[in-house]
Amino acid sequence: MKIVQKFFAVAIFAMTFLSCNGKRQNEVVVYTYDSFAAEWGAGPALAAKFKAQTGQTVRFVDCGDALMALSRAELEKGNPKADVILGIDSNSAKRAIDAQILSPYESKNKSKIAEELYESLESKENSLITPFDFSHFAMIFDTDSTVPSPQSLQDLTNPVYEKKIILLDPRTSTPGLGFVAWTQSVFGENALDFWKKLKPNILTLSPSWTTGYGLFSNGEAPLVISYTTSPAFHVEFDKTNRFRALLFEEGHPWSVEGAAILKGAKNEDGAKQFIDFLTSVEGQSILPLTQWMYPANGAVALPESYQKAAPIPAKTLFADSEKVQILTDEIVKILSE
Repeated sequence: MKIVQKFFAVAIFAMTFLSCNGKRQNEVVVYTYDSFAAEWGAGPALAAKFKAQTGQTVRFVDCGDALMALSRAELEKGNPKADVILGIDSNSAKRAIDAQILSPYESKNKSKIAEELYESLESKENSLITPFDFSHFAMIFDTDSTVPSPQSLQDLTNPVYEKKIILLDPRTSTPGLGFVAWTQSVFGENALDFWKKLKPNILTLSPSWTTGYGLFSNGEAPLVISYTTSPAFHVEFDKTNRFRALLFEEGHPWSVEGAAILKGAKNEDGAKQFIDFLTSVEGQSILPLTQWMYPANGAVALPESYQKAAPIPAKTLFADSEKVQILTDEIVKILSE
């Protein structure tokens, strides 16, 4: 009996050792956010086509929102449980790079992706983060509402919008952080004053895009922070142009989303194949009608709904990520008072 117990103890130890320190084959583990991993998101279709092409299984781990995925990867530095992280964007790229948790990889499709997308992710030279989609942040307006549509960020502080704006938590949500970046780029040193005036008009600070946009779609408020491409969904599937992306003269920041291999990945070869597939025409063609973002690969054709309901701002704004983080900390204090 003792011999048998000893055998199983050794076997369990060996399996544990291999799972923690060995390599993994035939499965690529990807940290991502809820809307990507959802049944209706891009994840399932990408996984099915990737397996058909390579024989490898993709397991998406839903971390909530992209910033939550990044936090999880930071906590696992040195011994990541995933191979790839999806959703690092323009406002979180510096944080991810500074954390030293990423391994460089130059996608086979890099030449088909605009250099400015790599530049936005601070990865033009180091190839640490590969762009896979992009869009501009915008306020989405319900035209069935009784309130007038705002014409600028400053208009959002008007008392007519009291408890009528849904925002996202900048600590956990990339669009939430994107809205903070937007206010920082427009108002500069006066951004905090803007937020103090805006506070009475915020209905809720949702933890993720899925939660916040769901509240908006259910009619809880007439305004929500999202992307200029979001109304294309309603045109495509709901057959309505009720929801509109508002373009402001001051301009809009954009969000470039990227994928990266985690340093110490247990299936690095599979991770490289996944990023190559994600940025290929076949992989990218899945994104417009699931991600509701523009594909990074310029060779992909867009559906008609994008021509009808995904306006392109005349001016793209940029913000200093360090200033945005400082502003975020100050905003959280104000909103919690």
